[in-house]
This record gives sequence, structure tokens and C-alpha cells, in this order.
Amino acid sequence: MKKKVNRKYIIARLWKYICRYKGLAAAAVFLTITSNVLALIGPALSGEAVNAVEPGQGAVDFHKVFFYCAVMAVIYALSAILSYILSRVMIRLSRNIVLRMRKDVFDKQMDLPVGYFDSHHTGDIISRISYDIDTVNASLSNDLLQICTSVITVVGSFIGMLLVSPRLLAVFAITIPVTIVFTKLRTAKVRPLFRLRSRKLGELNGFSEEMVSGLKTIKAYRREQAMIERYDAVNEDAANAYYNADYYGSTVGPSVNFINNLSLVLVSAGGAVLYLMSMLTLGDVSSFVLYSRKFSGPINEAANILSELQSAFAAAERVFALIDEEPEKEDAQDAVELKNVKGSVKFDHVRFGYGEREIIHDLSFSVKPGSTVAIAGPTGAGKTTIINLLMRFYDIQGGNIYIDGKEIRNITRSSLRRAFTMVLQDTWLFGGTIEENIAYGSEWAKREDVIKAAKDAHIHDYIMSLPDGYDTVLSDDGVNVSKGQKQLLTIARAMLLNAPMVILDEATSNVDTRTELLIQEAMNRLTENRTSFIIAHRLSTIQNADMILVISGGDIAECGTHDELLAKGGVYSEMYRSQFM
Repeated sequence: MKKKVNRKYIIARLWKYICRYKGLAAAAVFLTITSNVLALIGPALSGEAVNAVEPGQGAVDFHKVFFYCAVMAVIYALSAILSYILSRVMIRLSRNIVLRMRKDVFDKQMDLPVGYFDSHHTGDIISRISYDIDTVNASLSNDLLQICTSVITVVGSFIGMLLVSPRLLAVFAITIPVTIVFTKLRTAKVRPLFRLRSRKLGELNGFSEEMVSGLKTIKAYRREQAMIERYDAVNEDAANAYYNADYYGSTVGPSVNFINNLSLVLVSAGGAVLYLMSMLTLGDVSSFVLYSRKFSGPINEAANILSELQSAFAAAERVFALIDEEPEKEDAQDAVELKNVKGSVKFDHVRFGYGEREIIHDLSFSVKPGSTVAIAGPTGAGKTTIINLLMRFYDIQGGNIYIDGKEIRNITRSSLRRAFTMVLQDTWLFGGTIEENIAYGSEWAKREDVIKAAKDAHIHDYIMSLPDGYDTVLSDDGVNVSKGQKQLLTIARAMLLNAPMVILDEATSNVDTRTELLIQEAMNRLTENRTSFIIAHRLSTIQNADMILVISGGDIAECGTHDELLAKGGVYSEMYRSQFM
């Protein structure tokens, strides 16, 4: 059950981030108080200067006027300098907080189970890391400072007005409650709108990422217009969410501003009456009006930044929701390291499903050390699911899986996964040199080791044809190499890792027939004396396997060698004939 996120919870979480940088936070508090207290002295000095030239007091005391004006200028200058320093401190503080928040989000992603990414759009996750955290950053560096300033200014102005004329304060006994009630009601209306806005933006980013990654397919099937129409619908939903949030949020500022201006009218009228009754000096009226403007100004500004605060709360809620996701389960307390791996594997009455839909019903088979096991079957039969269970990307829901006689739930995940090297159908290359990509996971590898692995994968000649050879920098997603070359680079990476067990998931799906024949020899070297699991639709790649499991509907339909299965004339034989006859 998800934890209910509310405003107090979000503020408490943000406060924890602020407390990580106590020095900057303390400096910000000191500068905020000092600069605003200095600014609050101004109205009192202004009143004294006005009293020095007030009619009916005889000769004008220019010495006092110039003195108070000079002191005011110095004080306001100091206040401005401190405010500038404060803004720099707040920028540094918010930068550190956002840096830490992004690190926490990324670290959390590394701890999340694979299932989380299978059920969430990549674009939505990226939106949380970028847009939502940037929104929180803007609020911390601007809105938080504004709120702190407002609190000090309101309190200081109230004290100033109380000292000048308690009678005139009665005006605010009417306007302040009206402002509070109106703001509270409007906030309740606006908050869910900004939450919806953040969610709709995440959906838009997710859809955009999906469309960009599948652009070739869209063009190949001539579905451009259909995708444009779908995008227009998603984009309109996001635009409407933005409009509604900004529309209702923007009504707060002008409304509160009107109430505050009304209070100024009442203060001016009341001050004039008290002056005529000789209950206040002209300087007192001037000081009170200035304090009243300082008093009502922050309230109006707070109303104006209400929409930004609601947006920040909605963004922070999404960020913290990701940080609070359940991580991958910790290893059992008595979990042991998997060492000196021989490679025997046993599935014993294994059951597994995604949600309520069971994929694997009652799967049992054994693999001897050093054997090559091929897993074949139609799409959706559960072939990749078996690999996911073997790697503990998902935990089984029934039965047991053993490696070298040890139940995998009693083995640490790191040592379990270290025992495997994988070559997946979906290749992944990061922004870096070719050497760094091949040596990924093998930090100890030297240049000569990388070259040997590349030669074994039949990619060395291509690499040497590039201007910078092994120092060629690939783009973030490797778009400057073909899919087949990407696949060969990942195969070279697997060869270099030299793990005791190998998983090949459609590893030759992106290479042509000639290249496939070339890497068969390399694959034989890769799988030699290693327990190997090969998932393939191309049955030509698994003919020499020691055991072929034909999976259908989550169960083993047939099991045997290539020749044995052909002789049976069953499912495998039919699949083979459909490809080669």
C-alpha cells in the first residue's frame, strides 16, 4: 500500500535535505534576518525625517532631515548588499540540494528491481530526474527565500505598526482573515491541478521517448499521421493540465492584491482622521503607511508564488514517490557468496507469473556443468522469463532453482550475477570509447585483452578501419555503428568478462547470415567449458547444443538434442522445417 503524500510530509523531506548543509543554511538564515531587519528600520527613519519638516513645528531642521536620509541610504545599501550575498548563498544551497536529490534518485534506480522499469515509461522516469527536480530547485532558490523574507517582513512590520499606532491595526483585523480564508480555499483547488500537470508532463515525455525510439518503424508502416493524432491528444491533455493549473493559480495574486490595496485605502483614511485629531504626527502616518505596505506586500507576493509552490510540491511528490519505491529485496541474512562455480543448474517445479497471470507453471530440468542449453519456442512462451528467474531479476513464486546445489535465494545477488555474462538482443553501448565499452565490467582488462576479445568476436578489423581505432568515441546510444556491429561489440564484451556461465538472448538477431557464420566459431570459444543458455529463434545457432528445451505456454513441450527432436517430428521439427524447408 502506497504511503499517502501530503504537504507536511514533503516539507519535512525537503527540510532533511536542507539540514545536510547546515553551514549554508545557517548563513542564509542570518543574512535573511539581518537584511530584512535593516530594511525594516527605513520606515521609522522616514517618519523622523518627515516630522523634521512637518508644518507647524517652526523652522525646518535640515540637519535632522539630511541625517535621517543619510542613515536610510546607508541602511538600504547594506540591506541590498546582504540580499545579494543571500541570493548567492541560496543558489549554492539549492544547487547542493538538487545535486544530492538527483544522486539519491539515480542511486535508487540502481536499487530498484527490473520489474519497476518494465512497468514504467522511461520518459516519465527521465521527467522526474530532470523537470521535476528542476522545479524543486527553482522553488528552493526563489520561493523558499521569498517565504522566509515574507515572514520576517510581516512580523517586523506588524511590530513597527503596533509601536506607531495600535488603533490603525484594527484595519487588518478585517482584511487579514479574508486573505487567509480566500488563500486556503484557493490552495485546496489548485494543489491537485498541479499534481495532474506534473503527471501529464511525465506521460507526454514517455510518449515522446517511445515515438522517437520507434521512428523508423512508424515510417516503415506509414503510421505518421496516426502517431501525430495520438501525440496531439496527449499534448492537448498536457496543455490543458498546464492551463488549468496556471489559470486557477494566477487568480490568487490579483485577488489578494486587491484586498491588500483595500487595506491601504482604509489605513490612509484612518491615518488622516487620527492626524486631524492630533493623535498622530504626519511622520507617524508616513511610517505606518510604509509599514503597512511592507506588511501587505509579502502577503501579496506569497499569493503570487502560490502556484509555483504548488507546482514544486507536485514535483517533489513525484520525486519522493520514486525515492520511496520498494528496492530490490535484500539478500537473506544467511546468504553465501557463490565461489568456484562449476555451473550445474537445476529448476525444480518452478512457478512464476507477472501479477495474476502465471507464465511458468511447473518447470523442472537439470543442466550439467559445461553444458550448452538452448531454449526455443514461440514468442511469449516464457523463454526470457526463465533467464530473468535464473539471474534473480525476478524471484520465483514457487519451487526452487539451484546452482551448484545451492538455492539461488540463499546466494548473494552480486555473486550470482557475477557468475554470468550476458549478450542480450537489445544491445547497449554508452557514450565512451570502443575500448571502454568492450572493457565494461572488466576494469582490470588491458588493451591487449580488449584486442583479443575483439578479434574473437570478429570486430577487430572494423575497429581498426576507424580513424581512431579503439579510441573512437561512440555516441550515447551508439548510433554511429550499425546494429550488427553493436551486437559484435557486446559479444566481445562478454568474451572479455570470462564468467563461468553464459547467457545469449537472441545474440545473433541483428547480424546477417555471413556474420552469423563468422561468430559461430567465436560463440563456440565463448561457451567452451562453460554452462551456457542460448535463447534463439534462429535454430541454426543451436543445432550443436547439448540440450534443447522447447518451451510452450510456460511448460517444456519437448527436450532433447537437435537430432532427437527432429526424429520425434513434434513442435521442434515443425519449427525447423518452417525455417529451412
